[in-house]
Amino acid sequence: MLGEAVAFLLVALNLRVAVAAVPPVLSDIEHGTGLSSSVAGLLTTIPILCFGVFAFAAPRLTRHLGVNRLLWLSMLLLAGGIALYLQPSVAALFTATLVTGAAIAIGNVLMPKVAKRDFGSRAGTMTGLYSMSLFVGAALSAGLTVPLESVTGLGWRDVLALWAVPAILAAAVWGPRVARREPLPAAAASGPGSLTGSLTGPRLRALWRDPVAWAVTVFMGLQSLGYYAMLAWLPTIFTDHHMAAGQAGWMLSYSSFPGMLSALTTPLLVRRARHAQLTVIAAVVLCAVGYLGMITDPVPLAYLWMTVLGIGQGATITLALGFIVARSPDPEHAGQLSTMAQGVGYLIACVGPFGLGLLRSVTGGWTVPILVLTVLLLIELIAGLLASRHRHILDTKPASARPSSKDGA
Repeated sequence: MLGEAVAFLLVALNLRVAVAAVPPVLSDIEHGTGLSSSVAGLLTTIPILCFGVFAFAAPRLTRHLGVNRLLWLSMLLLAGGIALYLQPSVAALFTATLVTGAAIAIGNVLMPKVAKRDFGSRAGTMTGLYSMSLFVGAALSAGLTVPLESVTGLGWRDVLALWAVPAILAAAVWGPRVARREPLPAAAASGPGSLTGSLTGPRLRALWRDPVAWAVTVFMGLQSLGYYAMLAWLPTIFTDHHMAAGQAGWMLSYSSFPGMLSALTTPLLVRRARHAQLTVIAAVVLCAVGYLGMITDPVPLAYLWMTVLGIGQGATITLALGFIVARSPDPEHAGQLSTMAQGVGYLIACVGPFGLGLLRSVTGGWTVPILVLTVLLLIELIAGLLASRHRHILDTKPASARPSSKDGA
């Protein structure tokens, strides 16, 4: 079991590294390629769009290749995409961005299914560790890319390419699982709620009519929108309030640390809470406090706002991933719900960085953009409360017939 967990978490560690490594060297990329700021900014938006678009390819690829082989290939593809940064052309730069985004999209979809399949009653705990690994990977790449440039004397292309090493390591550790026979999925029960009765679980289109699936999807999309909007613009918000650029970049990295702790502890809090909805409310309120703290003069209390926001973001991503697992009766349903929640969710999320920048340009400041993010938290809260109810997707049983639980996520 330990080996399974290590392989699982090594893969998880790589699912944000390539995305978070680019923003710290974006100015170097502009100078080295001659790209304008707006075009170079696409390098931070395209991966999120890829997370959504390529997520919908995962079910078909899984049927042909199997979960283990597909996840292994996604790590190899990720390593190859990152290595493309070495090629001295703009075309290679954008190709690398597309390839890495596609590889991560496949991994995003498969990981909740693997958690449900391989860890059983410990799936909630592994989901928390999975979320924490996402923060660790993002913090490492965001925090170490620029120092690696200084220490090694390498250019930005070479330093970005170094992040292929963790992906190669993950592929090597996951590789032995490819030869194993994967368990056959349980046949879906016949009846109006199952829809197929096949060995591949429900068809994805069945979920479009399911309110539980939509609650999970909206919650995933809006929490991701807030996270990536802050990832793209947080340093600029601080520098616009006269914080030094180096310190502003550090504040973004710092917010990952309380996020890691929150991601690790949220599953425990959900299990112990008398009402799972309380955890959702607390997480969304913390995000709101963090946003509102940055509207006026965020610099004097920067560490406070980043701590509060980090805890809120760590909790919401863990809840979102946990809902995919908990609202699914088996791994096959988890795979389809993961496809919908992350496919549609990341298409929603990719509006965040662009929309926040557009609102800032139109209004000339950060008050309106951050207030819009805060208002969106109300929709996120409603979706989270609905998603936290103990009910599986495509469940046609009356509430009285369902087993009671305080799990919620």
